[in-house]
Amino acid sequence: MNGTLQKWLGDQIEQLKAENLYKVPKILETPAGGRVRMNGKEVINLSSNNYLGLANHPKVRQAAEAAIEKWGVGAGAVRWIGGTMSVHEELEERLAKFKHVEAVLVFTSGFTANAGTIPAVVTDKDVIISDELNHASIIDGVRLSAAKYKKSEGFVYSHKDMEGLEKILKGAQSFQKRMIITDGVFSMDGDIAPLPEIVRLAEQYNAFVMVDDAHASGVLGKNGAGTTSHFNLYGRVDIQLGTLSKALGVVGGYIAGSAVLKDWLINRGRPYLFSTAHPPMVAAALIAALDIMETDPEPMRRLWENTRWWKSALQEAGFDTMGSETPITPVYVGDEKAAQEMERALWDEGVYALSIVYPTVAKGKARIRTMPSAAHSHEDLEAALAAFERVRDRLAR
Repeated sequence: MNGTLQKWLGDQIEQLKAENLYKVPKILETPAGGRVRMNGKEVINLSSNNYLGLANHPKVRQAAEAAIEKWGVGAGAVRWIGGTMSVHEELEERLAKFKHVEAVLVFTSGFTANAGTIPAVVTDKDVIISDELNHASIIDGVRLSAAKYKKSEGFVYSHKDMEGLEKILKGAQSFQKRMIITDGVFSMDGDIAPLPEIVRLAEQYNAFVMVDDAHASGVLGKNGAGTTSHFNLYGRVDIQLGTLSKALGVVGGYIAGSAVLKDWLINRGRPYLFSTAHPPMVAAALIAALDIMETDPEPMRRLWENTRWWKSALQEAGFDTMGSETPITPVYVGDEKAAQEMERALWDEGVYALSIVYPTVAKGKARIRTMPSAAHSHEDLEAALAAFERVRDRLAR
């Protein structure tokens, strides 16, 4: 092994530790749920994307098991070479109907959907205009493109600043295409993009819109169809990204839009072209999860009942939830070291709630990110709130 590389890596890790930015993942030893065992300890899990509790739903498990018997455990190839099974096609057709679009293309993850789509739809004659708090996968997808995009060049607008967006659009008319990209729900703050105004400005200035609905899927809109449904903007958003690994409880991402967009991404979306297809059991499990979302309103009802109670209880107890509008509920701390101390203290109290620090958020903006779900009981959330209050009072001494 190269000693120079190992020394450099070791030095970087020590620097992360010195700055209170070093992360060590905890190991989940049970199915995802409201209460789980991690690292041998029973805890209330407030750091899961399993919004609707579908990751261990009996119908989803049964569909996966049946698919193994029918299809085996692997597709054996990338999609375009010979890895596309009829179950993959069925999933995409179901998702297209669910999203009210012409077509859907499934990727192996939401991250790869962004990485494959953004560079494929712009050239060096184009510009990408982004919200400053967009997810890391959007940022990386933008960086892979040939378009102009840099904040230093004036193409990133302040968070949800529509006057700023309009100013950029006015100055970008010389570009061949103008692409506006935003999260639908911002993953670290839990607030919702002003999509109606973004769409209005896009139409006024001849731009097209891409929305990353990773944290809106299964959470907002009819049956959890996302922000386009939530704001009744059907047919006015050119590209929608959804994830299959959060509310739907399995794994994957997808792009929803026109049939010609799907055709283009099949030919030019590099993660699609060079990644082995999902195992058939994944596609079958996702179809079952989609069935539940479309026919059973109870999981979404429980999600929002728990969300409203949790936010209200935290605020009444004096915690700053940073204007969150969705189940993503940050508890503002500020200092990175203090946030990590709070995470460790909550763990000791039997609550797993992750501290979010730089570079995931700006320095000095650390928070504990909590995520109530349909899988939590009211007793779980009451116990978690009591733990937050005890930890705050103890650390304040």
